[in-house]
Amino acid sequence: MADDPLLKLASETGLRQEGSHVPPAPIYSLLLRIGPVILKSIFRISTRGTERLPKRGPVIITGNHVSHVDPILMIVGARRTVRFLSKAEHFNNWFTRFVMLTTGQLETKRETGGKEGMAQAVEVLEKGGMMGIFPEGTRSKKVEPPYLQRGKTGVARLAATFPDVPVHPIVLLGAREMLTPGSSKFRRKSPLTMSVGHSVTWREWITHPKGGGMDVAALNNLLASETESRKEQLAVLYRRFTDQLMGSIQALGAP
Repeated sequence: MADDPLLKLASETGLRQEGSHVPPAPIYSLLLRIGPVILKSIFRISTRGTERLPKRGPVIITGNHVSHVDPILMIVGARRTVRFLSKAEHFNNWFTRFVMLTTGQLETKRETGGKEGMAQAVEVLEKGGMMGIFPEGTRSKKVEPPYLQRGKTGVARLAATFPDVPVHPIVLLGAREMLTPGSSKFRRKSPLTMSVGHSVTWREWITHPKGGGMDVAALNNLLASETESRKEQLAVLYRRFTDQLMGSIQALGAP
């Protein structure tokens, strides 16, 4: 394993734990016991393919983002503690701050490029946790479909840091209809669906002909290249991985 080029390239992502600590989630276990039961009795929630999600061990789940309902639906479907990167504004209002803190969500600050949040995401995966990522970075503000936006490459960098951790594309349907952007009124009768696609690891993707298309020799050549050239090549790979991941989310039915 010491000669594994992907493990060597993992250090090139720039993502490290760096002494940051994942906040505790004091009531998460209680929420996982009673939350899904209560929510499914109130709302019309259905899930597909959730058996594909591992019940333990590190995993990254990624989905489209059109509503504040999205992370709730992912938690209900995953039935595991899911950590999300949450923008700093969610920690300002007393109620949303309470929710963020009691469920151990990770605060990201735009002025620092989300460095602290990504460091905590690394710790979540190092400890065998489930990391929830919305690759678009923010809720789609589009007023008509297609709502899906271009993904940001942070998810690819995280996958490359953990080349053997599965990344699952997920599509969330009905959340926008249930809670329209700008509205605070839930439409209880609007159905919600979470569909989970097949996973891919960075290792599987980068060596696949339709993915990164690189063999061991190509990876070693990448490692041996000049620093700037290596950064440029990796940036191209991160973009391609992210675009294909967003394509998978779209293929699952994301509007």
